[in-house]
Amino acid sequence: MKKIGIIDLGTNTFNLLLTEVSGQDYTILHKNKIPVKLGEGGITKGFIASNAYQRGLDALKTYKNTLAKFKIDDYYAVATSAIRSADNGAQFVNDAREQLGIHINVIDGNKEAELIYNGVKQALDLEEKPKLIIDIGGGSTEFIIANNKKTFWRKSYQLGAARLLETFNPKDPITLDDVNAIEAHLADSLQDMIEMAEAYEVDCLIGSSGSFDTLAEMISCKNGNHTAWKKETYFNFDMREYNEIQSVIYGSTMEERLKMDGLIPMRADMIVIAVIIINYILNTLTIHDLRVSTYALKEGLIDTLLRNTQEWQKSSL
Repeated sequence: MKKIGIIDLGTNTFNLLLTEVSGQDYTILHKNKIPVKLGEGGITKGFIASNAYQRGLDALKTYKNTLAKFKIDDYYAVATSAIRSADNGAQFVNDAREQLGIHINVIDGNKEAELIYNGVKQALDLEEKPKLIIDIGGGSTEFIIANNKKTFWRKSYQLGAARLLETFNPKDPITLDDVNAIEAHLADSLQDMIEMAEAYEVDCLIGSSGSFDTLAEMISCKNGNHTAWKKETYFNFDMREYNEIQSVIYGSTMEERLKMDGLIPMRADMIVIAVIIINYILNTLTIHDLRVSTYALKEGLIDTLLRNTQEWQKSSL
């Protein structure tokens, strides 16, 4: 038995996954999320602002203590959009090494999409017909067309919720003009993805963790049992319930969203952008099958490590 940890350094949250590994299988020991909002105040300018920078280092310090508490043998830290695209991202990686003794693997969008797929396919049966998998991050959004055997196409776009929020700075509550402007940007940016999804006759959208988890939680709270959906590794949305909750989100102010059951404060601003992205895809591709996988990049990395550790550098120095 060996204990392996994963730290996923996302733009919005730093995620921790601790596992116990036996052969090709693993058991989850502990999960945690710390909101860091690395993109706040700098993502559209290409740098990590000072307050966000410190929040990131503080989160890593907290996680290092957790790793020690659980007596983790090896761990791997992986950084995505905010760190790889920031001018001071390399400095953050260096400071994590110098101050905390943590080596960070910075990955590109293609590798990020591959790991997301590896996570999602553990959570639910993708079946033979190609599905569209989407992971809405803070800095980037990954799209993967895949079935239960392989990926047919994947691409990462600079269309994260935090990035779009700072770029468009929508009114509160959001206006139709704001929505139209963001949708026009999505249409311009995602033309190749839409063409590929149509070519593969995709009729199902699977969201990976993050904002999709939040929507599932909000619907479950509305139905009076917010823990029911968490017992599974996936959730199938009732489209009537989804349409109701997205309509409420569109019409709400930030103050109102902060009081909504199931909506954590960290996502209260970005959930509006996430819904715009989801709705654009559902409407453009005429999709009526929406699901969420609670597994994402970190579970995908554990699965990858069980088969091949050679391409990854351990983060404990």
